[in-house]
Amino acid sequence: MGKLKRKEYEQLLEPMQLELANMARWAQHCGQRILVLFEGRDTAGKGGVIQDVAKHLNPRQCRVVALPKPTEREDTQWYFQRHVAHLPAAGEIVLMDRSWYNRAGVEKVMGYCTEAQYHAFLQQTPVFEKLLVDDGILLFKYWLCVDQVQQEKRFAERREDPLKGWKLSPVDLKSRLAYADYTTAREAMLQATHTAHAPWTLVDFNDQKHGRLTLIRDLLDRLPDTRVDEPLVALPPLPGKPKKEKYGVVKPIASVPIGID
Repeated sequence: MGKLKRKEYEQLLEPMQLELANMARWAQHCGQRILVLFEGRDTAGKGGVIQDVAKHLNPRQCRVVALPKPTEREDTQWYFQRHVAHLPAAGEIVLMDRSWYNRAGVEKVMGYCTEAQYHAFLQQTPVFEKLLVDDGILLFKYWLCVDQVQQEKRFAERREDPLKGWKLSPVDLKSRLAYADYTTAREAMLQATHTAHAPWTLVDFNDQKHGRLTLIRDLLDRLPDTRVDEPLVALPPLPGKPKKEKYGVVKPIASVPIGID
């Protein structure tokens, strides 16, 4: 399949985003809790697909969680503790841009945790996730796959684009040399945490647009029937002519000049 053009992509995405809006309405109506984890290599495309999922959802209902490096205090807590604080309440959708699986990926590969901490994580995670699922949370775990050739192209794009330079961290640069190590770590993670109650779903993101559509379609297909009829809000006519803004104390600043050809 050839690369999707932007217009084609948006045409395919639009009906899915309508389904996502219906899903959010259903979650609110039923008090359902939805948790989606997005994991994968650097440059895989986690941020882009999260944006497309959340774009037309109420930000008060749909929260994106991207936790920074743990503080000194958090380093002394139970490993899962700071993630638990961000779990969804009734009617909420939480999209995690990386999650507790940092310990099985970057922390393992880059030596940020001990071997004892790493093995404890692999043993405890299926139990932790079983508690979440048994309590009624709908948990979805996605791993975004990207070949090293594509990863290198995206690293180069970040280096050249001043709007994307913030995405290229020192850790990313070190990770470039550890592609095979991340593969080994991922397979060990899947072996330990791909369970019947919380399975992993791998999605090819070498073509990011196609990957986004595939992931969103899979997520929607795995949810129950989420249609909730919503009455159309009535907009009666105004009692008079529409009014213009009036200013007394402070006036708007001058509009930025825009050249028109």
